[in-house]
Amino acid sequence: MQRSKDVLTTGQVAKICKVAPRTVSKWFDSGQLRGYRIPGSKDRRIPLNHLVSFMREHGIPLNGLEAGVVKIVVIDSDQASCNLLRETLSPSAGFDVTTVGTAFEAGIAIESHRPVAVIVDVSLPDIKAEQLVLDLRSIAGLEEIRLVAISGAMTEGQGQELLQSGFDAFFQKPFDVNDFVRKINELAGV
Repeated sequence: MQRSKDVLTTGQVAKICKVAPRTVSKWFDSGQLRGYRIPGSKDRRIPLNHLVSFMREHGIPLNGLEAGVVKIVVIDSDQASCNLLRETLSPSAGFDVTTVGTAFEAGIAIESHRPVAVIVDVSLPDIKAEQLVLDLRSIAGLEEIRLVAISGAMTEGQGQELLQSGFDAFFQKPFDVNDFVRKINELAGV
């Protein structure tokens, strides 16, 4: 959900800790969670290192926070496409991308990495898009994963069907990299 940032809003902290923003404000106002207010505003900001310390001190799981990195799993057998996505969603931009080429490898990667989003080439022969949605939505802890379909052979109508089946976005290859990154950031809540 988070991307590498030095300072977070109360809303971002709330998502990380899986609590209401009001709870984060109470932690801040009571002095339990250190941070600062924006001058001339009531808005609060929490440095990432203070948040990590607070979470450890209070036994709040760091699930996927790992220094604010957004974990992504890419399911695509096209190496050039995987390389492009790895470059686009780079560690310097706050992403940790794992690429796999088959549905079997995807299952292992999703279970072990617990990503925020899965980018899947729905034209792969062993990928059944609707089944992927059903599988992920039925596993505790994975139901919130964002699904993004990509394909060079997808029509607009097929993309709309994927949205109706539970995907969060779709892109036809080749896609505009800036639009793609913008959408991934939006889905990841950053």
